Amino acid sequence: MNVEKIRQAIRTVPDFPKPGIMFKDITPLLQDPELSREITEELALQLAGKQIDAIVGVESRGFLFGFALAAALKVPFILVRKSGKLPYKTIATEYALEYGTAKVEMHTDALKAGWNVLIHDDLLATGGTAAAAARLVEMQNARVAGFAFIVELGFLNGRAALTGYTDEIISLVSYDGE
Repeated sequence: MNVEKIRQAIRTVPDFPKPGIMFKDITPLLQDPELSREITEELALQLAGKQIDAIVGVESRGFLFGFALAAALKVPFILVRKSGKLPYKTIATEYALEYGTAKVEMHTDALKAGWNVLIHDDLLATGGTAAAAARLVEMQNARVAGFAFIVELGFLNGRAALTGYTDEIISLVSYDGE
């Protein structure tokens, strides 16, 4: 996999969503079907030999490659969504934001006890959202088998929030000072 090709396709948008933020926009990846296929294949390759029973995708950009990866691995795809977006009975957990908190939910029947679950999102920043998804997995008596991201903002040290769940953390592209 040509990591530089992914890096070049990711668009940096200054001052979004607020001044001082250099937003990493993955939408150009989605406009390149061949690169999208290569990303999915690379993630699947890095997960080869690991026991994965389901993939949890975190709203909303975690749905994009998460679903494709689940299809490639032939495992169920499970949604983690913002509060109030899922139609059936849910479990929920809160996590801290820069100012305040947010809540994510999962259907109560989404996972089976004992499953090994991979959590996927497009980007790892502080790790708060991914850690919240991990808590939901554990609330259903399943195990966090790993995390997979397209982009990691290494300078925000999000891995530290996840290592209590597993050391299996994949990111294809890392930015360490931007």
